[in-house]
Amino acid sequence: MPEGKFWNKEVETMDRKKLRELQLERLQKTLKWVYERIPFYKNKFDEAGVKPEDCKSLEDLRKFPFTVKNDLRDNYPFGLCAVPLHEVVRVHCSSGTTGKPITGPYTKKDMEIWVECMARNLWTAGIRPGDIVQNAYGLGLFTGGFGFHQGAERIGCTIVPTGAGQTERQVMIMNDFKTTVLFCTPSYALTIAEKAHEMGINIRDLPLRVGVFGAEPWSEEMRREIEERLGIKAMEAYGLTEMGGPGVGYDCEERCGLHINEDHFIVEIIDPVTEEPLPPGERGELVLTAITREAMPLIRYKVKDITTYYDEPCDCGRTLGRIDRIAARTDDMLIIGGVNVFPSQVESVLLEFDEVEPHYVIVVYKKGYLDKMRVNVEAKKEVWDLGEEKRKELSKRIQQRIKGIIGINAEVNIVEPKSIARSEGKAKRVIDERPKK
Repeated sequence: MPEGKFWNKEVETMDRKKLRELQLERLQKTLKWVYERIPFYKNKFDEAGVKPEDCKSLEDLRKFPFTVKNDLRDNYPFGLCAVPLHEVVRVHCSSGTTGKPITGPYTKKDMEIWVECMARNLWTAGIRPGDIVQNAYGLGLFTGGFGFHQGAERIGCTIVPTGAGQTERQVMIMNDFKTTVLFCTPSYALTIAEKAHEMGINIRDLPLRVGVFGAEPWSEEMRREIEERLGIKAMEAYGLTEMGGPGVGYDCEERCGLHINEDHFIVEIIDPVTEEPLPPGERGELVLTAITREAMPLIRYKVKDITTYYDEPCDCGRTLGRIDRIAARTDDMLIIGGVNVFPSQVESVLLEFDEVEPHYVIVVYKKGYLDKMRVNVEAKKEVWDLGEEKRKELSKRIQQRIKGIIGINAEVNIVEPKSIARSEGKAKRVIDERPKK
């Protein structure tokens, strides 16, 4: 068992030159691996006029074609698998809400790497042997639940795999088992806090001290709200099914971005329009390449998350590069009156107002030929009880703030407490009422 704040000090504090040499060695091996074993990549590389041996430096990665989500759907379920199925020990999937799910096969080695990455993540969050961990992520095809479970198990925690849902029971177990660590989506953490209050339990008085949250974008304002309501330190895990699940990145005690496990993943930031690579410090679309996976290593996968990459060492002592916390996805972007709007921007504005709860939904609709946006946000009970005039005044102030910060005119409805559906997993923040094309 490691001592101190690093789970794997040798890797987490590796000299950047040595790290880049390791990345190049693993990248070259991976390019050869996919070219020889996956027909999709052989055809893709041939069409682009590149061969694995053309990669002489990390900068040469930009010569190779991107992989996009539709490529994974077109090759569903195992067309991108580089090993025979008898070498696959587990398969996870994305939710598949917008079509065929994304499959994620793992070899035994892939599983070992995943567990190592999650252990780094959780150790950095302050989780230690003996912690009582309540895992309220869904346990099933979704990668999150198992990823967190395995990482905590490697550390030596006592794990209570409650899964998502049955919120009253979650609170009861948290109270009775003296839970010290919570895993779930950030929106579900607020649902748990609300239910505890309804049950007459002051969750801040419980031994709970840290939560590790992920699976959906959440703002710094949401983080502060969670910390205030639960009385904990709220940390983040970043990942995606296509890269093997959570464990790709994590924040440290400095909370100035998410450290990427760069011994397993190469980060690029590209201009979303031109697709040209951008230098560190420039904001753009995240592209990831898996360089140690056996079953399904993806080359230059366009994640669609908007962020910035930094390669200078962190004050925490880690030399692993960082990306900004993900507050926006190109998939989530709404265009209202010619202005690009992300739900996380609206969330940040709403949480500036003490009079409202952190429960909201954005409704996009057509008015004539124009796209319009309506924000429904719950008032706190004491504010709701003050009557309609107070609600109108609050609505006007929020509208003005959205206009000032985001630059759009949005209708704001102050709605009754507990009238917006609560999340047990990923929160549904946007309802699109526009006619389907």
